[in-house]
Amino acid sequence: MKTLVWVEHEGGQLKDATLSAVTAASKLGEVHLLVAGQGVGAVAEAAAKIAGVAKVHVADDGAYAHGLAENVAPLVAELMGHHDAFLAPATTTGKNIAPRVAALLDVMQISDILSVEDADTFTRPIYAGNAIATVKSSDAKKVLTVRGTAFDKAAEGGSAAIEAIASTGDKGLSSFIGAEIAASERPELTSAKIIVSGGRALGSAEQFHAIIDPLADKLGAGVGASRAAVDAGYAPNDYQVGQTGKIVAPEVYVAIGISGAIQHLAGMKDSKTIVAINKDEDAPIFQVADIGLVGDLFKIVPELTEKL
Repeated sequence: MKTLVWVEHEGGQLKDATLSAVTAASKLGEVHLLVAGQGVGAVAEAAAKIAGVAKVHVADDGAYAHGLAENVAPLVAELMGHHDAFLAPATTTGKNIAPRVAALLDVMQISDILSVEDADTFTRPIYAGNAIATVKSSDAKKVLTVRGTAFDKAAEGGSAAIEAIASTGDKGLSSFIGAEIAASERPELTSAKIIVSGGRALGSAEQFHAIIDPLADKLGAGVGASRAAVDAGYAPNDYQVGQTGKIVAPEVYVAIGISGAIQHLAGMKDSKTIVAINKDEDAPIFQVADIGLVGDLFKIVPELTEKL
């Protein structure tokens, strides 16, 4: 069985989510990668060094410069004539490309897989992760998105062959206008080893940053937020952790003033160690926390920050 994994990259660098997708693909069979973009020679070379990869297909063309799904999907669909499964990370871009590929192949996509049981059977979360569905597909071609937190990242040590492939060109269905990308000196949430998140209990944007930021700086952590905090304007959208935000699984997740709504828990409950600080001892967050501290966050967190 041959699998094709779409390589997500930005600024000439591979994204970690790709490494998890490679691990998932390796459980199905021989792993081939697709690097699509413009001037992506360095990315292709880095991809070829991923352990377990047999071949790297490279489509270097201006049509793929910005990863527009309308152009990438037909390229993938063409390559699927020689592959049995297509896997993409369950990221914003992966979720944009994979359904289009499934539609072009006229097959059912299986989203957000957590495990590979066999060549046709996979598990995936439903009901915000409160239940795990086992799904068996009878489609000849499989299209899957992979939850990165569920699979280990593939290591380096490979020496795959690199093969240039022809472009399917610009389909003219969309065009790149511009991108507003949030820049931060802190680690990006999906790759941060430590995350400090704040909730609505912080009361305002000023208090959110006054309480959360110093602790995150001391820990070298990424900063997250609950949906309630984002909706209240305390933090920007790209901070949101949860079912409708980013799915994270850091070594340490510190939840401050977060009650633990089901949608938030779905995005962080796979964290290795969860620390919760909340004045409500019955808050749902304590049900998943490894360490819980009941008290006034406005007193506890500054004291904790000072002692670090």
